[in-house]
Amino acid sequence: MRISRTFVSSLGLMAILAAGTSAGHAQDCPENLPTVEAGKLVMSINATIPPRQFIDSSGNLQGLHPDLGNEIARRLCLEPEYRNVGFEVQIPGLANKRWDMINTGMYYTEEREKIIRLVPYTVNALAIVVQRDNPDNIEGYEQLAGEPVGTEIAGFADRLIREINDEQVAAGLTTMDIQSFNTFAEAFAALGAGQVKAVFAPDATGAYYAERGQFAVGASGLNPGLPSAFGFDPSAEALAQAVADVLTEMREDGTYGEMMESYGATPIDPWEKWSGSFEVFYQPE
Repeated sequence: MRISRTFVSSLGLMAILAAGTSAGHAQDCPENLPTVEAGKLVMSINATIPPRQFIDSSGNLQGLHPDLGNEIARRLCLEPEYRNVGFEVQIPGLANKRWDMINTGMYYTEEREKIIRLVPYTVNALAIVVQRDNPDNIEGYEQLAGEPVGTEIAGFADRLIREINDEQVAAGLTTMDIQSFNTFAEAFAALGAGQVKAVFAPDATGAYYAERGQFAVGASGLNPGLPSAFGFDPSAEALAQAVADVLTEMREDGTYGEMMESYGATPIDPWEKWSGSFEVFYQPE
């Protein structure tokens, strides 16, 4: 396998090669489904957020999001292919036809719902991760006032911590020194080096790094309820709906639940907009 900016999960490929596609299943595949490359489902991903998406020591793409992408592609009778790129180029890449689908744990927001098609699939929460043994006893946002705080650039955590900081400053607290890094891996490296006092990150990511012994979770389960979503260009109506239908099928046969449980992810059910089946959200202005 050629290792470059394009990665394909070895686990997903082995499943496809070993299992193939049965004749019965092939009849269920959408016909003439338009994709960027014929016969492929090309997905963008930012493989820097373990355990949701990361490159292992052998150079293979692993995690919940590639597992979901591989299974969706299999059920659509398409070959999964990944483009490992920064988050900031992923939405523009849809419009430029560089990929069919964003599969990077992108948060659903009403602002994004106005510019791309979104298929929410899991509920998220956030965490404050600190140095091992939490020497400063940081357990909430107010204790970060006046402190350097790291996060990943351009994502929901970055925007949220800035909003929280603005609210605290308006209430009379000292501003945080928010430092946005290209990846969470860089943010945690800065935490390990003492350059920041905490990292604001998704719950699962914080737990992953903390379990390795260098860090501790000061607070978790913060701001729960906002889901992650797959993203599609507005013109990709048929593909977005096909993916939503496949997710509903996966939920009904138990595959979706098994994947969520194996990665400690929260299913979409608690989300206030959940209707009982996966839907495409798109409300252009």
